[in-house]
Amino acid sequence: MTEVRTVRLADVDLQHAVDEGEGFTTVAQWRAGHEVFWHSPDMRAYMNDPEFTVDDTTMLVLQRFKVIAQLP
Repeated sequence: MTEVRTVRLADVDLQHAVDEGEGFTTVAQWRAGHEVFWHSPDMRAYMNDPEFTVDDTTMLVLQRFKVIAQLP
């Protein structure tokens, strides 16, 4: 782990969105893709909240890490 930070959803930056490696080229794409997951029935069931949603004020934990080995 090289960095851990907490930010509001509204404050996720382009560098994080791109560096996550999922092919997003804008923060809007990154957010839309993640909201599909966060608002999914599986996530709402996991949260035990059928109304679970995120908004600009939702706090996130963003992690940055360095891969030091790939195991077979």
